[in-house]
Amino acid sequence: MSSSICFHDFTRFAAGYNLCASPIFPMNTPEQNETQKQNFRYVQIDAVGVSISNVAAPFLPVFLTRLGASNFQVGLLTSMPGVTGLFLALVAGRFLQSRRDVVPWYSLARLLVISCYALTGLFTFILSKEYAVIATLAIWAFATLPQTVLAVAFSVVMNAVAGPEGRYALLSRRWAIFGLTSVVMTFFVTRTIDLLAFPRNYEIMFFGLSIGGLISFYFSRKIKLPLQTPPVPVPASSIFDSARNYFSLIRSEPAFQSFALKKFVYMSAIALSTPILPLFFVREVKATDSQIGTINMAMTIVMLAGYFLWPWASRKYSGRFVLLATTLGMAFYPALTAATPHVNLIILYAAIAGLFQSGLDLVFFDELMKTVPPQYSATFVSLAQSMQYLSAIVAPLVGTWLADSIGLDGALWVSAGLRLLGFILFLMPDRRHTRSTV
Repeated sequence: MSSSICFHDFTRFAAGYNLCASPIFPMNTPEQNETQKQNFRYVQIDAVGVSISNVAAPFLPVFLTRLGASNFQVGLLTSMPGVTGLFLALVAGRFLQSRRDVVPWYSLARLLVISCYALTGLFTFILSKEYAVIATLAIWAFATLPQTVLAVAFSVVMNAVAGPEGRYALLSRRWAIFGLTSVVMTFFVTRTIDLLAFPRNYEIMFFGLSIGGLISFYFSRKIKLPLQTPPVPVPASSIFDSARNYFSLIRSEPAFQSFALKKFVYMSAIALSTPILPLFFVREVKATDSQIGTINMAMTIVMLAGYFLWPWASRKYSGRFVLLATTLGMAFYPALTAATPHVNLIILYAAIAGLFQSGLDLVFFDELMKTVPPQYSATFVSLAQSMQYLSAIVAPLVGTWLADSIGLDGALWVSAGLRLLGFILFLMPDRRHTRSTV
């Protein structure tokens, strides 16, 4: 099948059939329905561009490892977005909350982040290995600035496009297209990356895949949302009064507090294993680049099926069932990987984990947005992102410290234990209900 036919199929699938009858598009005027259908289509084509570039993401820590980076430097690559996000996510949320249209900021931030892959390839081509490690870390330190804005803007834009009843439908299709594109691109990358000498193979890969950023930028800018009227800020005579007003707003939403704290525990467990897994694959399993790509591809392929399974499970059994099933299922991946470090088995474990990961992606977004007051979406999303960034700072560094202290396999067992703790927290009954308005 030619690439042009594939892209046409993506576009047709994104457009869908009889969209006006779906929960995403309630019966409005013909003009509103057409705008909603176009927004839905642009979100899906944007996913194609993003997924093309993000094929390079799993190879970035592997790239640093092969350049001779230390455990700490690989962990730093993972934790840097958290450092910037922790300090600037609330600022980004406040800034976006005051914008009438968030879409242009979403598009620009995405383009800047993806451009960093091209810069990584360029600097690696120019510099020697020892300086290439430092340059790569510097590039991705800069990337944390637009990443922070993007993390907040993504949730705001996707929620506005989907509406309260359409989050599973919109994001399951978006991430299914995301996964399908990733599988196709990963297949070609893993078949060609071993044909060229290091680091030229990585340079070409980073340059080539960054073209997806232009696709994303072009189509995401076409999303049209109603202009919002920013909420009137509560008068404050000092920074202390402003902070008190902010925390009073957060305290008024106990359901948000409860879910955000539980999610923080679980995301910390995942972040802890993020730098450990590529190190484990390279140093303990002795996997080749193509085998590491196959592990990622196996996870992605099964995630495609999950994006169709979990929306059905949510409708049949409830979102809470999806939440508990996915948080429990994902706890087994690091444990099984550490227990049996063989490539073929890890490919199987990654595939199983992909099923639960797809549900986790959907349910965490849906359950979080249920607890967020619509008029303050950027403010509450930015706080949730700040908490996630905090875990992204500490957990990867703790993971690499554990790897030096108890070994890579020991660090994976700790990640599995923390994931199980997160599942237990979600399992406990919570009397604080979600918002009735969502």
